[in-house]
Amino acid sequence: MKALLSHDPGGPETLRVTELPDPVPGPGELLVRVRAAAVNYPDVLIIEDKYQFKPPRPFAPGGEIGGEVEAVGEGVEGWKAGDRLIAVPGWGGFSEKVVIAAKTGIPLPAERSFVDGAALLLTYATSIHALYDRGRLQAGQTLLVLGAAGGVGLAAVELGKARGARVIAAVSSEEKAAAARQAGADEAIVYPRGPFDKDGQKALATLFKEAVGPGGADVIYDPVGGDYAEPALRAIAWEGRYLVVGFPAGIPKLPLNLTLLKSCDVCGVFWGAFAARDPKANAAHVAELFRLWDEGKIRPHVSATYPLERGGEAIAAMAARQVIGKLVVTLD
Repeated sequence: MKALLSHDPGGPETLRVTELPDPVPGPGELLVRVRAAAVNYPDVLIIEDKYQFKPPRPFAPGGEIGGEVEAVGEGVEGWKAGDRLIAVPGWGGFSEKVVIAAKTGIPLPAERSFVDGAALLLTYATSIHALYDRGRLQAGQTLLVLGAAGGVGLAAVELGKARGARVIAAVSSEEKAAAARQAGADEAIVYPRGPFDKDGQKALATLFKEAVGPGGADVIYDPVGGDYAEPALRAIAWEGRYLVVGFPAGIPKLPLNLTLLKSCDVCGVFWGAFAARDPKANAAHVAELFRLWDEGKIRPHVSATYPLERGGEAIAAMAARQVIGKLVVTLD
């Protein structure tokens, strides 16, 4: 089989297509023929050894897949060869075949494409856990979404609207603002690109405050971090919830006096750990996502696909924060 492998720490240009023997599923495992693998920001970090997980090299990036079961390991029930599924193995998806734990596979309905299926879980499962569990978002509340045209951002916009919230999307270009509005945002604001000095942060805080209104944002969804975090926190409502989702702009340091003044919560969002610790609650969220998808209230936004040999280009685009929605590597 072919795989796009990271042999040494480095950027996307270090990845090389390599021939490997087919893997064999062990007890409790499935061998999956990968048809599509979505690109996510952890792919940028994992090949540089900057992610919290550091798989032994060589390994293939690609933490989110759609494909077909090719072989079933000993003791596995409920799966057979030819079954369609999606899964989040963490890495290994940029390979024609990958072994996953059978319990982590989620059936993919025949009417859904592998490309769309591969683009669903990491963004939407992260966002539904963030908004429903950590953010306790309710109908009628105001939600401010930073990075609202990225994969998790668009998912948060759609899920916020499905929840009945007023959604303010914050993005870095007019093109991204249009994408956020198309996803259902009530309003989209365009912020400048950081880093910011003190005056720049003050101006950004004013922009956020004017957008959310005098009551502030009940929930702030932040998959950006960096110099955007403190200005956003200054726009939070009394007893609001600030959701820490990711840090492509850098890991911020928040002045904790702001949390006292607003009596607000700063909530970490780690979907992978949540799914492992509470699989029943995660399964309920996934079922809700498929229901919302069937009702047309959410849909994966795939802006481009790449063949396996160009998977590094897709990761480079993600690193440059150029992507609207999701990118997917196809292996058909």
